[in-house]
Amino acid sequence: MQKYDVAIVGAGPGGLMAAWKLAEKGVSVICFDKKQEIGVPVRCAEGLGGAAFERLGIEPDPAWATWEIKGAALYSPSGKKIEVTSEETMGVVLERRIFEKWLARKAANAGAKIFVKNHVRGVERKDKGVELTVSQHGTENKFFANIVIAADGVDSIIARKMGINTTGKLIDVDSGFQYEMAGIDFEGSDRIHLYFGNKIAPRGYCWIFPKGEHEANVGIGIGGTIQETAREYLDKWIASKEGLKKGSIIHVNSGAIPVGGFLEDMTADNLVVVGDAAHQVNPVHGGGIALAMQAAQIAAGVIAEAVEKKEYSHDALKGYNKLWYDAKGNSLKKILKIRHMLEEMDDKDFESLVDKITSEDVMKLARGELATGVKVTAKLVTAPGLVKKMLKHLK
Repeated sequence: MQKYDVAIVGAGPGGLMAAWKLAEKGVSVICFDKKQEIGVPVRCAEGLGGAAFERLGIEPDPAWATWEIKGAALYSPSGKKIEVTSEETMGVVLERRIFEKWLARKAANAGAKIFVKNHVRGVERKDKGVELTVSQHGTENKFFANIVIAADGVDSIIARKMGINTTGKLIDVDSGFQYEMAGIDFEGSDRIHLYFGNKIAPRGYCWIFPKGEHEANVGIGIGGTIQETAREYLDKWIASKEGLKKGSIIHVNSGAIPVGGFLEDMTADNLVVVGDAAHQVNPVHGGGIALAMQAAQIAAGVIAEAVEKKEYSHDALKGYNKLWYDAKGNSLKKILKIRHMLEEMDDKDFESLVDKITSEDVMKLARGELATGVKVTAKLVTAPGLVKKMLKHLK
């Protein structure tokens, strides 16, 4: 039986970053993914903010950071627009399949072992470690690791098998659907576009994430409790846009998006949970690439210390929880309050808000600065019902 210090289940951004950083620290690490190719299928809008590169210590590579974004445009149900712009690059739209393979190469070159088309079917604690049963191209093999990182996505099966219930409540899960489209026309290819309104995207929004002058990821996220499907809403919205409906669809992806239900304890004996599996996703816009990688870096530091001390218990690993919440988790809790506030708004409320809010207010609210929301309510004297909804969550 092959033995490793750490076994990672899931080779997405979180799992691969953990493999890379652990291998750099001299930890023996193996990473399994049940898909046959790293980075496929793509299940997100592929946006990554510029500040994330600084936090992660990564330099954007033109091979995967293919389109620069210098702002955002937010649209009310009637089409009123708020623009957030900058002369500096605010972020990029990735070719995520290339980006994840780049991460995999970094991890492999640092010494991590990565297997694709390997399905981890069982995990069992034995001899103070974990025995993993892995289906490798139809053959079952056993591996042993002192610590397992569950990076296997929403409702992580591995975490649940090892004692942490990651199943999200339906209210904390959105349904996402997206087309990569070519041959389309839209104004402002240097910014992302977000369209709000309960008729087009109940409890969510539609988006255009440019990948070129006439190419973009065009998608939607709606509440998981909505009866009509996300695809049906997206198709209707695209049909209403002259510049979009004439385009061609060159890729389709869909999936569930955790938008809350944060895990207070993401560790157990021999176990650490990262990424979507730990619901480490921004509750408002659903982005999780940078958060998963930041969590993986934090986890790698805690795990490397545990491996050095040969201590693999919950007590040895739980420091990851505090480090994560100090770094990002507490701010995500504040952003969750913003999400709850937005969910209570009807289209009339959105129109009132757009009339009074500034681009600077938008940026501060996106960072979870609740005091800004309270200040905005002072401008809404003609909309007392909206003020009441906002203060319910922001006070």
